Amino acid sequence: MLPSFDAYCHLLADLPQQFPHIQQSTLSVYTIGALTAEVEGQITFHNGYVLDVWELLDLAKHTIYHYSYELRRADETIWWYDPQEHPNDPTLAATHPHHKHVPPDIKHHRVPAPGISFTEPNLPALIREIAALPA
Repeated sequence: MLPSFDAYCHLLADLPQQFPHIQQSTLSVYTIGALTAEVEGQITFHNGYVLDVWELLDLAKHTIYHYSYELRRADETIWWYDPQEHPNDPTLAATHPHHKHVPPDIKHHRVPAPGISFTEPNLPALIREIAALPA
């Protein structure tokens, strides 16, 4: 389970202090109903990458209900993660429904996404992945 809503908000706010390669974060978190919250914004990195973040949170279940994470550099999309189900693709079964879109043919080329979850914060793992990319 995700931490409490307040704790999750603090986790997101503290990302730039925890990860020095973050140049700027515009992440905003707000409730959009009694039991739903939305996270949206961008994380900009010193190496030129920009991560677009969008999450819907289920506050009653302490889970991420839906998400989209897209990494760009300049005008190029590097990859994105989403939980759109592809039950007929056996190569994605290990992390169903979580997967990552990668080149070539980024729209249709999908790979499993270990470490991405509805029940744990995803951004720390994504930030570590981005930090390891070449400058």
